[in-house]
Amino acid sequence: MAERTLILDDARMARTVERMAWQILERHREGERLVLAGIRNSGYVLAERIMAHLAPQTAVELIELEVNKREPSLGDTRSTPFPADVSGAHIVVVDDVLNSGATLLYAVAHFLTVPTARITTAVLVDRNHKRYPVKADIKGLSLSTGLHERVEVDWGTPSATYLV
Repeated sequence: MAERTLILDDARMARTVERMAWQILERHREGERLVLAGIRNSGYVLAERIMAHLAPQTAVELIELEVNKREPSLGDTRSTPFPADVSGAHIVVVDDVLNSGATLLYAVAHFLTVPTARITTAVLVDRNHKRYPVKADIKGLSLSTGLHERVEVDWGTPSATYLV
């Protein structure tokens, strides 16, 4: 098994997620409708945790976004509900780790078919290895890593983020 280096422990991750929630609230305070679009699996879990902080402050909706992470260009990105159901909303696309930028690029493109008030991106870890012109508007941690290294987010109890 590869050696794992702890980057964020449970307490630091909780503080980071709370800070991200406050940043989202600040960026979208003028919006009448806020939608968190969590990318299936880890991105959705992060969106749920952000929502827990936002819900007492403002009305927020959570949707799941499925992007083919191996081949995002295939165009089979889906959301529940459909994009037309979020027309006019402030949308925050949420993922756990920003690697090449492909997943985030196709996730945002999914919502460009309907008129939205604003689209923002949020990631827990930005690895700074983008192949596509994508940036995270809100990031929990910016991390310079080697191309051969991987970042894993473990949402178990306690949750943690590792560099592998």
